[in-house]
Amino acid sequence: MPPCPHYFWCLMFNLEMAPADPILGLTDSFRKDPDPDKINLGVGVYKDDAGVTPIMRSVKKVEEQLLASESTKSYLGITGHAALPALTQPLILGNDNPLIGRGVVVTAQAPGGTGALRVTGDFLKKANPDATIWISTPTWANHTAIFQASGLKTAQYAYYDAVRQGLDHDAFLDGLKAIPAGDVVVLHGCCHNPSGVDPDADTWADIGSIARERGWLPLFDFAYQGFGDGLAEDRAGLCKVLESGVPAFICSSYSKNFGLYNERIGAVTYVGDSADEAARVFSHIKTTIRANYSSPPSHGGAIVAEILADSALRSDWEDELAQMRQRIFAMREGFANGLAARGVKRDFSFIKHQKGMFSFAGITPEQVDALRERHHVYAVRSGRINVAGITPDNIDRLCDSLIDVLQDSPD
Repeated sequence: MPPCPHYFWCLMFNLEMAPADPILGLTDSFRKDPDPDKINLGVGVYKDDAGVTPIMRSVKKVEEQLLASESTKSYLGITGHAALPALTQPLILGNDNPLIGRGVVVTAQAPGGTGALRVTGDFLKKANPDATIWISTPTWANHTAIFQASGLKTAQYAYYDAVRQGLDHDAFLDGLKAIPAGDVVVLHGCCHNPSGVDPDADTWADIGSIARERGWLPLFDFAYQGFGDGLAEDRAGLCKVLESGVPAFICSSYSKNFGLYNERIGAVTYVGDSADEAARVFSHIKTTIRANYSSPPSHGGAIVAEILADSALRSDWEDELAQMRQRIFAMREGFANGLAARGVKRDFSFIKHQKGMFSFAGITPEQVDALRERHHVYAVRSGRINVAGITPDNIDRLCDSLIDVLQDSPD
């Protein structure tokens, strides 16, 4: 019998169903749940006290200006809005960082932090195809998929101590010391996702020293600047690593700190050994972008550029970002204190000391399932919760629900 004339299509149509994304699939389940008091602690977006992901005041103002003044929808250049690199670099590195003045820092706009990571992965596959990308245990669920889609090998290094709910300090540094020269280490610049646990200043300095001595390349996923301790404080760790003199990639996002999730705006930045090396790397970053999406979307980049360049708008943005950060911290305190007030046997005070939107709540996959099935509380099965999904209206019900589930486990 002759083979099917459409052999390739026959094979493709026989593919098994791809597994649902663990976070986006959870959101689909939440949307289908008819319970009016359901709580979504899964998806990683900021929410205000009303449970809404707001449009920031400065963003709304700039959008009105752009609507009135915009005269074209023509393509941007490959690297995006011309003004954005000179505004992004001081934000992520500091206004007085001498690296900027040396010409060793190059930046291109990207479609979100995810797009920046994929551009970096595609570049690394071309520049060093045998490199292994080292990722923390645990990490953001999409990291492995992004780099493997670029054709790169991935491996894991120790990071989180689930027993102490903190950094597994010795295992973490020992793991970094064993990574070979030429490999790449993905580091969360701040507000580690999903644990909320960051290295302290001394440990960041140790990371820089190890990177220099071992010869591996740091790649910072810098998605949550401003959600930890502040814009300047949150960049201190990556700046400490760069002080060691190592080259590095920084994949930053404006999705969270500007609330521009669906505008897909981020940046890929490379810090090189010399201006010549940075220029050569940048030329290949541009060819990588051209072969992928050609040029980034305009609207989000225009909003960010306008706000960062205008002192009044920037001040308003920083004030509102500080309010968002303070709300998250208040929910951390309220959640931990609410559990303690209900007489929970375990100590949940560690939640107060984690940073950013996420926390490992110290609950098992089975307890996560019970929260969803019995109380319509949705979280990732790893136990990661989005603290920003907690509001003054749902915090008591959340605490009561968790207490109920914990009673199934006497420890």
